[in-house]
Amino acid sequence: MSKKIRYIIMALLLAVFCTMGGIILYTQYKYAQEDKVYEQAAEEFTRRTDAGAGDTLGEAGEDTAGIPLEVDFGKLREINSDVIGWIYCEDTVINYPVLQGPDNDYYLRRNINRKHQTAGSIFVEATNRPGFVDSNTIIYGHHMKNGSMFACLDEWKDQEFYESHPVMWLLTPEQDYQILLFAGYTTAATSDTYTTFDASCEELEDYLARCLKLSDFQADLGPGEESVLDPGARYVVLSTCAYNFEDARYVLHGKLEPVER
Repeated sequence: MSKKIRYIIMALLLAVFCTMGGIILYTQYKYAQEDKVYEQAAEEFTRRTDAGAGDTLGEAGEDTAGIPLEVDFGKLREINSDVIGWIYCEDTVINYPVLQGPDNDYYLRRNINRKHQTAGSIFVEATNRPGFVDSNTIIYGHHMKNGSMFACLDEWKDQEFYESHPVMWLLTPEQDYQILLFAGYTTAATSDTYTTFDASCEELEDYLARCLKLSDFQADLGPGEESVLDPGARYVVLSTCAYNFEDARYVLHGKLEPVER
């Protein structure tokens, strides 16, 4: 092989290397810029209460009952009237507004400012009624490569991780809730996991029992399964992409436990 050909090959390889490096750097920059949107939202519209597991008095003297955040929904809704809640989990990246659009495509690639964003938003199934009044409400979030949005949901496959993160928080303008997590597993995007129930029924009881049997972790259900399998309660399904097979999803199920401030 002549020197000229070797130089051409080396130049081409260098060009490919530089191009790939540029793409990686641009992707990382783009993810960082997207993350800033929600970091700024958390800084501007939420306040840590420093509440622990027990009841704690907030700055205004109110009983926050361990609620870790206060959210200014009035200001949030001035930015976007589609905001219906805020989801938070201690010691994870989950700290985001929850939106609900006219369909399930709208916030798939839009942020809270309604601008295009690869990571999209955390959003509620469009067919669910607003206000988390259905017996189960589905909440979607992307599994981003940089670990943002709902990428950490599959961490609950590990029993120890569940035991250190047994609850999340769902704060809404109407009511605050603890999300008592009780099941997590991989499923298909077309599975009956995505069945919605607007009211208590026998089918919901069977649905909840199946979720428990599928779970990767053993939940601390308290005094008997009835603490979770309560058809009169309300539930959420947190869903993100998984990569075990085509159109795989990882889901977490949680019971909504109302908490009074």
